Amino acid sequence: MSARLAAASDAAPVEARPGAARPVLALEDFHVAYGAVEAVHGVALHIDEGEIVTVIGPNGAGKTTLLAAAMGLLPSRGRLRLGGEVIARPSVEAMVARGVALVPERRELFGEMSVEDNLLLGGFYRWRTGRRDQRARMAEVFAIFPRLQERRTQWASTLSGGERQMLAIGRALMARPRLLMLDEPSLGLAPLIVREVLQVVGALRTQGVSVLLVEQNARAALQVADRGYVLETGRVALQGPAAELLHDRRIIDTYLGLGQRVA
Repeated sequence: MSARLAAASDAAPVEARPGAARPVLALEDFHVAYGAVEAVHGVALHIDEGEIVTVIGPNGAGKTTLLAAAMGLLPSRGRLRLGGEVIARPSVEAMVARGVALVPERRELFGEMSVEDNLLLGGFYRWRTGRRDQRARMAEVFAIFPRLQERRTQWASTLSGGERQMLAIGRALMARPRLLMLDEPSLGLAPLIVREVLQVVGALRTQGVSVLLVEQNARAALQVADRGYVLETGRVALQGPAAELLHDRRIIDTYLGLGQRVA
């Protein structure tokens, strides 16, 4: 499929392909408003199992708003499906119970708690529902982020920016999510750390975790994703395989600033 301009038909319900699993997440004719002001207009997108999908676009395009509404943090209208199940009134509780985790832009760590205690909080829902596997899961998170194990007794407030992002992702992974939603994970990080964090995100597909990545760093996002959506003024302006979007002249001119195609 080539990258293409979104048309009205893109808001049609997402149907599973013959022989394929239903999308982990599908948004259909999805709208989000702040009072009388609508910020997201009829968006349709889907994420398949083990897939990384990115939403890129300029500041103010509605990326964070879309993610927050999909997590149930903001009211929305339209249809949201998880694994084929329609969630009539998305809420944080309903999404967490169905295996969705969000890493917000501000990370929202508990600064005066240790790395270990922040991670344990990430597994609280599983503990509350009788699944006592937090220590085993923490060992898995430490295998993904060895630096967190080195700093397990440190307060979160003493970590570097990159380490705090690793902790935020690790805390979300403690819930063993089927879908991980990331809001601007590269924000405020040095390029080398961005590359390291996104390499880990890319490796999550091998663990069966699907990822919805909202990111302003278009190049970094498209290099790790399988597919991408370009959001402009609350609407999907372009979508397609990430490799094609990375070489699309409109993306290069508008978001990559290269003046030439990516090699």
